[in-house]
Amino acid sequence: MNPMEKNGWTPLPHSDEDLERARSVPDTPQTRASTYRLAWNDEDFLTRREMRAVRLQLELMKPELILTERGIRSTVILFGGARIPEPGGPAWAAKNETQEKNLKANSKYYDEARKFARLCSEHSAGSYHREFVVVTGGGPGVMEAGNRGAADVGAPSIGLNIVLPHEQAPNLYVTPELCFNFHYFAIRKMHFIMRAKAVAIFPGGFGTMDEFFETLTLIQTGRMERVPVILFGSDFWHRALDLDFLAEQGTISPGDQHIISYADTAEDAWDVIRAFYEIGQPV
Repeated sequence: MNPMEKNGWTPLPHSDEDLERARSVPDTPQTRASTYRLAWNDEDFLTRREMRAVRLQLELMKPELILTERGIRSTVILFGGARIPEPGGPAWAAKNETQEKNLKANSKYYDEARKFARLCSEHSAGSYHREFVVVTGGGPGVMEAGNRGAADVGAPSIGLNIVLPHEQAPNLYVTPELCFNFHYFAIRKMHFIMRAKAVAIFPGGFGTMDEFFETLTLIQTGRMERVPVILFGSDFWHRALDLDFLAEQGTISPGDQHIISYADTAEDAWDVIRAFYEIGQPV
């Protein structure tokens, strides 16, 4: 045992050592029994319904420890549709000609997301990539564009993937050691928000709406500090959402809709963030 533990010296054996010892015991009916496995190395035990609280804690702690060790203090979130293709790419998610036409037209947001991530990452370099680090859901579409933009300028980026019924894998531009996978949507959304200094929402579907309204609710109720919340694509969002109507109906307070800013270009969105945090122009 190495007595110089990362978190201080301990006279006790490390769990890694006991795991190896447990694997090297003689093969007998007793040692093959699931009850003999170390509790924290027993998938059957950890996936029991009664262990849900432990699994929730593990999903919270694993990324938190890694991001803290990496020194990442703040992030910029890019939410947006997985179905939006790269310009010139196939509209693979289209179910009819109208969807194909619109998805191809919306491919401009892939480019804007990529440019926006580059701008954030270039600024992040000034803090040795500890501040304003790009984070996405780690999937295709807008998420891929965000991670790709960071990679364009040699910057790290985070991907918070989730297990879904249909097969999927993280996009190839997420920094591998910052690529996480989740079972619980709630914990995944917590990790999006916990370090967020800005939230950029590109056109998307139910998942994007869910992430957007979660953020909006936290800010509107005072459960989260106000940060720039930027909707990319003013025409798209003004048609998809009518927040002025909600204010007129009295279901939100007058002025709540002004929590949001709108942008049509990466430069416009970065200007919103620069103004909010009083960031000077690069020399």
